[in-house]
Amino acid sequence: MLAIVALLAGCEKSDPVSADGRPVLRVGFFPNITHAPALVGFHETQTKAAQGWFESRTGAKIEWIPFNAGPSAIEALFTGTADLTYVGPSPVINGYTRSRGADIRVLVGVARGGAALVVKKDSPLKSAANFRGRKIATPQLGGTQDVAARAWLIAGGLAITQRGGDAHVVPTANPDQLDLFRRGALDAAWTVEPWVSRLEMEAGGQVLVEQADVLTTLIATSVRSLARKNDLLEKFAAAHAELVQKINADPAWAKSAVSAALKKATGKPLPAALLDRAWPRLKFTTEIQPADFATMQRDARATGLLPMDADLARLIVKP
Repeated sequence: MLAIVALLAGCEKSDPVSADGRPVLRVGFFPNITHAPALVGFHETQTKAAQGWFESRTGAKIEWIPFNAGPSAIEALFTGTADLTYVGPSPVINGYTRSRGADIRVLVGVARGGAALVVKKDSPLKSAANFRGRKIATPQLGGTQDVAARAWLIAGGLAITQRGGDAHVVPTANPDQLDLFRRGALDAAWTVEPWVSRLEMEAGGQVLVEQADVLTTLIATSVRSLARKNDLLEKFAAAHAELVQKINADPAWAKSAVSAALKKATGKPLPAALLDRAWPRLKFTTEIQPADFATMQRDARATGLLPMDADLARLIVKP
């Protein structure tokens, strides 16, 4: 299959170039702070054009593609709509398994932490066993937090199915989670920042389970992109690593850029107080380990959301 992919890549039309002759690199991202390096890059593209962070280091025209769900970002890699994407690990494992390891590759890590299970401050729910008959929201079916929630409940002795079981895991968009949680229509939510902090600050929530070191975000690509744009991907990964160092060294600069990027992407900036509360829960790092994926693959299999295992040996690459 890898040979077929390489052959098809060689037979396809030339890659697009910008009006000024630069190669084009199409990069997916999500408008939330677990994708902070992408948001900074997006902001720099919007304000500095060819002198932006990634443009000046790759020589490419960067086209940023916003996504709201991991599966759609992975599908964009399969179809060639995106060359690489910032994304959570569970959709990556799912896509890698779907292709039986023939497509989807991980280049580098982005962020750890920032994910948690939130309940009401006066909630009697203290352990997984207490959630029998309760409703827990997650951002999307099969997403990283959805798998984590289901695996935690199952490990606590509950029987969980996609449609129900001893507890009800309800895939719900983050803005809807906040409203439903505030109205008491949800017992808990397993989500990521800044929504964890919003549930705390705006809806009377408190963290019951915090995933302080779990891999939250990474950069993924496709075998097709590696074959066609390997040099550009290498430069992008190096620029990303440099940007992560800058973000950690100067968080005030990073938070300002992230807030501006979110305003551009969603129409609303994040309040400074919210950013300040959420930021310490995140660790921006390029670190990535095979064990991260082995654990998530096991959890996805246990929840019934992954039909088979795939050999993970080819998943992590360096362009």
